Amino acid sequence: MNHWKKQLISLISACLILPVTSISAATSESNEVQSQVPIREMAEMNGAEVSWQQKTGHITITKNDITIEVKVGEKQAMVNGQAVPLDHPVQLIKGVSLIDVAFLTEALKEAPEDIFISLVSEGNGVEAAKYIHTSVSGVLTPTLLSQLWASLEGQNGKITSQASTKRVENNNVHRNVTYTFKTELTSLSITVRMNHDGLVDDLHIAAATPDVYQKPSYDQRSAYTEQAITIGEGELALPGTLTLPKGEGAFPVVILVHGSGPSNQDAAIGGAKPFRDLAVGLASQGIAVLRYDKVTYEHTYKVASQPKFTLKQESVDQVADAIQLLKKNPQIDTTAIYVAGHSQGGFVMPLIIEEDKQNEIAGTILLAAPSGSFVDVLIEQQDELVDRVKQLGLDTENVKLQADFYKNVAAIVKDPTYSVDHLPDSFPLGPAYWWYEQRDYVPSALAKTQNTPMLIMQGENDVQVSMQQFEDWKSALQGHSDVTFKSYPNVNHILSTYDGLSIGTEYAEPSNVSEAIIDDIAKWVLGSN
Repeated sequence: MNHWKKQLISLISACLILPVTSISAATSESNEVQSQVPIREMAEMNGAEVSWQQKTGHITITKNDITIEVKVGEKQAMVNGQAVPLDHPVQLIKGVSLIDVAFLTEALKEAPEDIFISLVSEGNGVEAAKYIHTSVSGVLTPTLLSQLWASLEGQNGKITSQASTKRVENNNVHRNVTYTFKTELTSLSITVRMNHDGLVDDLHIAAATPDVYQKPSYDQRSAYTEQAITIGEGELALPGTLTLPKGEGAFPVVILVHGSGPSNQDAAIGGAKPFRDLAVGLASQGIAVLRYDKVTYEHTYKVASQPKFTLKQESVDQVADAIQLLKKNPQIDTTAIYVAGHSQGGFVMPLIIEEDKQNEIAGTILLAAPSGSFVDVLIEQQDELVDRVKQLGLDTENVKLQADFYKNVAAIVKDPTYSVDHLPDSFPLGPAYWWYEQRDYVPSALAKTQNTPMLIMQGENDVQVSMQQFEDWKSALQGHSDVTFKSYPNVNHILSTYDGLSIGTEYAEPSNVSEAIIDDIAKWVLGSN
């Protein structure tokens, strides 16, 4: 149904409330009945269906993905499983069930995000753009919104049905509404990020995968509490969680920095949530942990609208904001603030130290961190994957094609003809500026000039960051007495133990960060204080 028709029906329904209320008032002189309406009549006028179990007095109202459950005599409704108090109990008078008019009107009102998704699916970008906040209007343009659905279908096959699920989650920055759609080839998850004004502030689109994560044995829920926090302020503020050990503080704290790509605060991938594991594991041993959604995850399109968005903006700046937040918390030992970076998060660690002008970081932890330049690591990573696939006796055709693609990207980046001031006209993996502004950055070379204590940890079964990178860290920092090195047999890139030869396919299975890594981080942090 066209959304304007839906709005017209809602308008007509709203106009019909008054006579319905008047009829109710004629039934009884009580104030309660005057503010209530017949459930079935009101619901059906708003496009909802009603089922009533006469024996139990249970009434269910459904409209699209809205389910409302009430019971005669009760002063509470359940809306999609959430309890909502009513001003008056649900009544049954002369065979007519009555409910608060204000509640039912609001509960059945079509949400702006639903209208927005409907318009996008119809290719009506002009109308969809009216629901966009100015913070992202420069990139979520009417043209892009008009083409978005067709683009998604071009990549994933025709979307075969309406949203099969709708999940709503609130954080300190956004109200996130996630729709799951089935396509001919896969399933898609589209998250509409709504701001506090009820406008679309960003989108996040990814493959929909089942959550098969399982909590680790070292997760002692009684040993810690969790607090929702906000990192930074303004249009790129980030939601996060501070996991605190129970008991008297002040506690040492570890700030977690993500690897590459858009990731939530758990660094969730497949069946793993390594940042959640690190948080609960360390908190169970008396160490607080702060983690947050990555800026490219929470503000995907806003970041994409900035052609000169840098590695520093992506992975470094948030640490300073996190430190300032922690310094205001009396439960945190501000002399024991540590930063742990996984993969790209470890790669940027020397840049983080360089930005720490006040020496507020007590030490850093590098987890599967590249030591060489980004493009050199990229080439090595592709060769390692091809070699491992070959060792397993699997078909290497697709991984070789992938390797050739990334090697081509690396060759273009290394071409001295180009720079941040002279970017190639056509770059296969944007944004080009991000690659060129860090082209000459070698983390181990910068770390060699620094003196902040480091714990460098590496899985020996890592297909993405090889043991050669670990050995290069050792060579670069061999004269540093405040650097500790640890490697772990069978541990893969997501820090879990895997007995087979890792090629990344095992990430889809449930796994947890190796307990040995948790223990060694805890010993190093606590031993440093």
